[in-house]
Amino acid sequence: MLTISNLTKSFGTKVAVNIDSYTIPQGTMLGLVGNNGAGKTTLFRLILDLLKADEGNVCIDSIDVSKSEEWKSRTGAFIDDSFLIDYLTPEEYFYFLGRAYGLKKEEVDERLAPFARFMSGEVLDQKKLIRDFSRGNKQKIGIIGAMLHRPTLLILDEPFNFLDPSSQSIIKHLLAEYNREANATILVSSHNLNHTTDVCPRIALLENGVIIRDIDNSAHTAEQELESYFNVEE
Repeated sequence: MLTISNLTKSFGTKVAVNIDSYTIPQGTMLGLVGNNGAGKTTLFRLILDLLKADEGNVCIDSIDVSKSEEWKSRTGAFIDDSFLIDYLTPEEYFYFLGRAYGLKKEEVDERLAPFARFMSGEVLDQKKLIRDFSRGNKQKIGIIGAMLHRPTLLILDEPFNFLDPSSQSIIKHLLAEYNREANATILVSSHNLNHTTDVCPRIALLENGVIIRDIDNSAHTAEQELESYFNVEE
């Protein structure tokens, strides 16, 4: 379970996050949506203890993320390219992550196998460094790296960016399957309402750092409500 309590973060006079109370039960697949500057990425960085909150806290399984590192071994995330080690090849990067989580090379290879269609022959055995890959393939490497140790909490910021339609469809299927099989909590932010509502049974709408709507999308009915909201804002 992930709980947010009295969480605030400002940059100068700009309030980036202001959430009184919000709970995400284990096994929830949550889509976080909002316009640019709504606070989505800042919230993810606060959850991952990459930013220090002005007030309040985030707890993962009752562990305050700012006071302990016990939660890190069961959390996976990909926010942007800074999460990659771009002077390694993808294979070196995956094996490095595997060693960090106590996985043998054979175990890493086994865990990469389900991602074969997602990689579409463009990631492994390319004999080049991560920095030399396209943005789409860097995105794939980051997502796979975040999932490699099978975390119980997975956080992905704009995972559909830079991916071709086939890869977008495949990752939606992989995320939904992983959520079901591992009972993993998955948080996804995206500007693409179609992708988010396709895959997430719960949607949080963020505006000026505040969650203004918490929408049940289990019957896939949220898209119309969200489209109406964003059209009004335009």
